[in-house]
Amino acid sequence: MTEPMELAGKRAVVVGLARTGVATAQFLAARGAQVTASELRPEKEVAAAAAELRARGVGVECGGHREAAFLGAELIVPSPGVPLDLPVLQKARRKGIEIISELELAWRFLRGTVVAVTGSNGKTTTTALLGRIFSQAGRRTQVGGNIGTPLIALVESATDETVNVVEVSSFQLEAISSFRPRVAALLNITPDHLDRHASMREYVAAKARLFGYQQGEDFAIFNADDSLSADLAPEVRAQRFWFSRRRRVDVGAYVENGAIIFSNGPARERVLDRNLIRLKGEHNLENVLAAVCAARLLGVGPDAIREAVSGFEGVEHRLEFVAEIDGVRYYNDSKATNVDAALKAVAAFSGQLIVILGGKDKGGDFRPLREALRQRAKRVLLIGAAQEKIAAQLAGGAPLESLDTVAQAVARAGELAAAGDTVLLAPGCASFDQFENFEHRGRVFKQEVRRIPAVRQAR
Repeated sequence: MTEPMELAGKRAVVVGLARTGVATAQFLAARGAQVTASELRPEKEVAAAAAELRARGVGVECGGHREAAFLGAELIVPSPGVPLDLPVLQKARRKGIEIISELELAWRFLRGTVVAVTGSNGKTTTTALLGRIFSQAGRRTQVGGNIGTPLIALVESATDETVNVVEVSSFQLEAISSFRPRVAALLNITPDHLDRHASMREYVAAKARLFGYQQGEDFAIFNADDSLSADLAPEVRAQRFWFSRRRRVDVGAYVENGAIIFSNGPARERVLDRNLIRLKGEHNLENVLAAVCAARLLGVGPDAIREAVSGFEGVEHRLEFVAEIDGVRYYNDSKATNVDAALKAVAAFSGQLIVILGGKDKGGDFRPLREALRQRAKRVLLIGAAQEKIAAQLAGGAPLESLDTVAQAVARAGELAAAGDTVLLAPGCASFDQFENFEHRGRVFKQEVRRIPAVRQAR
């Protein structure tokens, strides 16, 4: 934590009235700032949030961003989904007005130890697992950030003894100026959010900012099997540690003879047997390795790690088992919002798959999925706005079929699937063409799956 900034009387603009924006506006207002919340959407779409903020003395402007409010501010806090190249933000930046993310604002007031996790894929699972590990070890633990609860909402409940486990996105990292986690883990970097970031290079640079303010007494954890993330390590000032599922590392976590080993120079210890991990897929083995490394660096013993990992079944919407109906197993991986995540989900199964794919394109290249789907999928059901692009890029692989909605895809999958098959929702796309977010999409998928027995009985 840096020295808390003085907020009383400060003119502040919060951009965006989703969950993070509302929490940020409340935080600023509670500390005496003169807050204006600016929202692009019409007020009827954010009526409840607007009414709540006005009741707390926050000014709310909807239907567009009023330049006068921005240029008259002393502090601007854009929500993660707000692009930093908005013209009104560029004008404010040229005027010298401070623009920081909610992550940075929270950091300036947060007490305790921060463990931050980022990556294109796996960060939610790893963050949740770390929260479980630290809790199992008896530590006072909070979990927040991009995982659901904004970090700013956890400031009041943090103490000097708290371990704050934080999932961090590239959007949040773009506007930090001092955020310094004690432990920072980068799980992987694969193409994602290229509809927001101008290039892959810009996306990698945003991820690299996680380590930018660390010092020599801090810890930085990298995936030794992922070249894009490993290439960032030489520039980092923190102590570098590694995890790998393919080879031994001198400092960090790796797999050997069916066990996860933690190494810190000459000292090597067996932490847990690999067969205790209940999560499906090799990518989840990597997530466990990263969590083991972070936990051991902060002094959590092998017994607590073993207990936490062996009881961890994952998180909602991440390769989540939904039901088995007439011998067909249904899995919800709505969080697979990019191509690499969808590829890892498909690779977690040996075959006999019916895959539901599609949504809002994020600038991804779907061709890497073609061979895996050809080998494992009986049918691929395409939905959403990106289905034409996906169909063109997957032509020649598994049989494709175009539908409109998740409901139609679940019904069709139920018709196609036989006992022993698996139906997998792994969209490889954002959800915003038809849904509020990936959680909404996952809930709809699960609702439709659970309707199948009743629908069949009614026929």
